[in-house]
Amino acid sequence: MIKNKDIIWKNFFKKEKKKDYFIKLIKKINIDIIHNKIVYPKKKYIFNIFNKINFNKLKVVILGQDPYYGYNQANGLAFSVMPNIKIPPTLKNIYKALKFDIPDFVIPKHGYLIDWVNEGVMLLNCILTVIKGQPQSHYNIGWEKFTDNVIKIITLNYNNIVFLLWGSYAKKKSILIKKNLILTSSHPSPLSFYKGFYSCKHFSKTNKYLIFHKKKPINWNINNIIF
Repeated sequence: MIKNKDIIWKNFFKKEKKKDYFIKLIKKINIDIIHNKIVYPKKKYIFNIFNKINFNKLKVVILGQDPYYGYNQANGLAFSVMPNIKIPPTLKNIYKALKFDIPDFVIPKHGYLIDWVNEGVMLLNCILTVIKGQPQSHYNIGWEKFTDNVIKIITLNYNNIVFLLWGSYAKKKSILIKKNLILTSSHPSPLSFYKGFYSCKHFSKTNKYLIFHKKKPINWNINNIIF
């Protein structure tokens, strides 16, 4: 197994962006923009998670569905928003469940989850773009294939990664995952929050698994930001 994971990912992106499906995917997004459709996140943030994560310290993957479709909410990190954006209900519920699981967790006043990314948590949406005000508008244009391939690369090249699959859409990705821990629950959205997510204790279970495999546990606390 290659120790320097950056090499693996560099080769992955080099090959992926040459594939027909990926070329068509990017073309579709550009056409939407040309036709004055507002696409979230902004272009510079579409692949944000891959720019921010340290591939050599990857420990956890949290799968989202598609980005927030409200004004300037999406920032390329699943479930996250920029510090000056109101915390969405789904993320508020994630904080509530985390507080229930780990009482010492201090609920932050913002929704920017970069501290989790710095801890080795990949916040990956299965669909990386969306048209403003139109949830699921970029389903079936190629993102599923791309992110499925991302998951496959992780399962092939890493050991003892924790995958957190929240909701029926994310759970379907379990067939792609080998030799790693999969934790599933309902989605943290208001509609399904109390159908299993609130009491799932995925955060402490993740850390117990990491410690068992001699890895440093995730510090789930998030620093407050002055803005």
